[in-house]
Amino acid sequence: MDRSFLFFVLFIAQMASAAAQVLPRPDHIVIVVEENKSFTQIIGNKDAPYINALARRGVLFTNSFGITHPSQPNYLALFSGTTRGISSNACPLDLTGENLGSALIARGLSFASYSESMPQAGFDGCRYGAYMRKHNPAANWKELAAINQPFTAFPQDFEKLPTVSLVMPDQNNDMHDGSIAQGDVWLAQHIEQYAQWALTHNSLLIVTWDEGDYIGKNRIATIFVGAMVQPGESAQRINHYTLLRLISEMVGLPLLGESANEATITGVWKNRPADSKIQKIK
Repeated sequence: MDRSFLFFVLFIAQMASAAAQVLPRPDHIVIVVEENKSFTQIIGNKDAPYINALARRGVLFTNSFGITHPSQPNYLALFSGTTRGISSNACPLDLTGENLGSALIARGLSFASYSESMPQAGFDGCRYGAYMRKHNPAANWKELAAINQPFTAFPQDFEKLPTVSLVMPDQNNDMHDGSIAQGDVWLAQHIEQYAQWALTHNSLLIVTWDEGDYIGKNRIATIFVGAMVQPGESAQRINHYTLLRLISEMVGLPLLGESANEATITGVWKNRPADSKIQKIK
């Protein structure tokens, strides 16, 4: 084969590979974390009509998994790329080092954590009513106190949302203590307005669970809804580290911890290379 032709072929292959990795850049990303329910407890469950309708409007990942048990290390994995050696719900934690919030701020972007029933910004107690610090990873970094907000501070004008927001319903509404139906209603009441807005404003909603129900392989439901999302189902295997990698790549952050070892999420974006593998929901 002619050497110049071979170089041309290699060049085209490299360009195609690079193009396949191009991700959309949402203006706003909101991640809502629910609690302790497996994929099969949620998807197809008549007690979760809103969540199942949301899945049909976006991408449902059918091979999404928590990292471990119990709750807290999964939140730490999503927020910092590592469980940080934590294997319990111990509180309080006083952590240092890299995390999604500080990485966004260092990049000149913005982040906020919004926890339902937390009494005030920067609250460092382990619990307050149905609020639990174990479900609020940002509370474990003292330097993030100012952006550790109660859910009452979640903007009603979504243009004022930070680049990335982490939303935690309290234990009555995240399916931990309350029912699946109760959690479903909470999402419909508090998140649906943003979901609708995201579809027309270059923004992304991610709804996921911290972990499953200790039965099976920790398989959970994860749903993406937004203007850049091609509705359907994706069978690619993902976990909390994968989500952290995706968010980091979308907004141009360094890859934190174990997220660097995950593959990029592809095949679910509108008008992007490699979008042909998504399976349409019938």
